[in-house]
Amino acid sequence: MTIGNRAELATARRIVVKVGSSSISGENASKIQSIVEALASTHARGAEVVLVSSGAIATGMPYLSLEERPVDLATQQAAAAVGQNVLIYRYQDSLRPFRIVAGQVLLTAGDLENATHRSNAKRAMDRLLGLRILPIVNENDTVATHEIRFGDNDRLAALVAELISADALVLLSDIECLYTRPPSEPGALPIDTVAFGDDLAGFEFGAGVVNSVGTGGAATKVSAARLAAAAGIGVLVTSADLVNEAMTGEHVGTWFAPDTLAR
Repeated sequence: MTIGNRAELATARRIVVKVGSSSISGENASKIQSIVEALASTHARGAEVVLVSSGAIATGMPYLSLEERPVDLATQQAAAAVGQNVLIYRYQDSLRPFRIVAGQVLLTAGDLENATHRSNAKRAMDRLLGLRILPIVNENDTVATHEIRFGDNDRLAALVAELISADALVLLSDIECLYTRPPSEPGALPIDTVAFGDDLAGFEFGAGVVNSVGTGGAATKVSAARLAAAAGIGVLVTSADLVNEAMTGEHVGTWFAPDTLAR
């Protein structure tokens, strides 16, 4: 099923939703509830939902008495090991009233580059969805090295969407939509729709931003959105605060139209 516009998200049968670290950790940990409620409503109408969630390292930081994201790999892995456990518990706790069970899926870039591992991952994801489980996907930080990382979970989400032939991908972040240049700069204009093949060279998305808890930024979302769109998957980029509006097809965010010939 090809989703041609954001309004059709309300009827999409298989959706991948990605949420960033800063949207669900620290003071924003309470936002998990509103995200889960939107996903549960989509699940209740019969759709299959996959959540790609960052936040393991950020969630683990307080338990290791860390005020800033660690820079060395070993400490990142330690924080992720602790944080992933807490993060999944928080999601499952919020899902419990809706009688939805979460399934943890941890991947490395190598898992999707190796044909056998890729096939195994697809089979497991399809089976989880068939059993009405809500898979929660994250990078396997405890084993991934700098050389074999996805780079950011926006890219991971696009690859997962392609892996399972999702109808749509929703990338949630801290901003309502993408802009022609950083929104803090004069002359920045919101981008409503990006047609497949549009030349975005004149826009200033900047490099990937690293904040105190996560990695990512407008540039990584554009790159991931174009990757998914090229595979025939429509992509919406918007704020985590607008997750319900996004999932019900309201006119929010920036829509990347898919390549209709890809499927």
